[in-house]
Amino acid sequence: MKYSGIGGQAVIEGIMMKNKDDYAVAVRKPDGAIEVKKDSYVSVTEKIKFLSLPFIRGIFSFADSMILGMRALTWSASFFEDDEDSQPGKFELFLDRVFGEKLEKVLMGFVMVFSMIMAIAIFMVLPMLLSHVFETFISSETVMAILEGVIRIIIFIAYIKLVSRMEDIKRTFMYHGAEHKCINCVEHGMALTVENVRKSSKEHKRCGTSFLLIVMVISILFFMVIRVDGIWLRALSRIILIPVIAGVSYEFLRMAGRSDSCVVNALSRPGMWMQGLTTTEPDDSMIEVAIAAVEEVFDWREYLKENFPETEPEAGT
Repeated sequence: MKYSGIGGQAVIEGIMMKNKDDYAVAVRKPDGAIEVKKDSYVSVTEKIKFLSLPFIRGIFSFADSMILGMRALTWSASFFEDDEDSQPGKFELFLDRVFGEKLEKVLMGFVMVFSMIMAIAIFMVLPMLLSHVFETFISSETVMAILEGVIRIIIFIAYIKLVSRMEDIKRTFMYHGAEHKCINCVEHGMALTVENVRKSSKEHKRCGTSFLLIVMVISILFFMVIRVDGIWLRALSRIILIPVIAGVSYEFLRMAGRSDSCVVNALSRPGMWMQGLTTTEPDDSMIEVAIAAVEEVFDWREYLKENFPETEPEAGT
C-alpha cells in the first residue's frame, strides 16, 4: 500500500472525494445519470500555520471535515427533495426574511453545533453517568475508567446498529464501502476500473469510523490518569479534554494511514473491524459513482506510473 492523499465521505446516493484543496461530489440522480460537482476548500490549518502543528491540527481537521461534509451532503440532498412544488411555511419565510442569502450557512452552522452537542452528550457524558451507578460496588478508579469506556463503545455500536436499519442509511453504508474500495484499489497499484474496485477491500485505516474508535480507546487511557472528584467536575473534564483526545487520536490515524508496518496494522485492526458496522459491499452502479468522484480530483494513472511502474495500463486509458 502506498499513500495517495485522497480521502472521502459517503453522501446521499453518492460520494465526496478530496485531494489536497480540491474536492468533488458525484451523485447518482433519480434519472440514473451521474452528476459531478468540483470545488475547492482550503483548510484552516493551511491558512493559520500554528494550527497545523502536531496534536493541534487534529481538532481543526475534524472541524474542516464536518464543514466540508455538510456542504457535500446538502448538495447531494438537493436532488432528492420530496416535493419541489410545495410552498414554504411561515417559519421558513420568516427565516428567509431574517437571514436572506446567508440562510443556508446559518442552518448548516446550527445543525453542526447541535450535532456536536448531542454527540458530546450521548457519547461522552452519558457513559460517565451510567458508569457512575456502579461506583457503589467498584472502588477502583482504573476499573471505573475502563467500564466507562466499554459503555461508550457499547452505546456507539448500538447507535450504529439502530440507524443502519433505515433504508437510506443502508445505501449510504454501501457508498461508504465504494469509497474505501476505490482508494484501496489505487493505493494497492491497480487501475481504477469497476472490476478492480469490486475486488478491493472495503476496509481502510484512514476511515472516520476507525478515528471514533481510537478516540474511545484513548479516552479510556486519559481518564485512567486524569481523575476528578465530583460528578459535575467529572462531566466538565470529559468535555474539556475532547480537543486533546481528538488531537492525539488524529495523530495516530494519520500515522496509520501512511504506514504499512506490522505493529501499526495490528493496532489499526480493531478500528477496521468496527468498519464492518458502517461499510457494506456496493453494487457496480455505486462503484461507478465513486470512480467518477475520484477521477475529478485525482490523476490515478499518473499516480500508478510514479508509484507502481510495473502496473500494466488498462486498455483505452
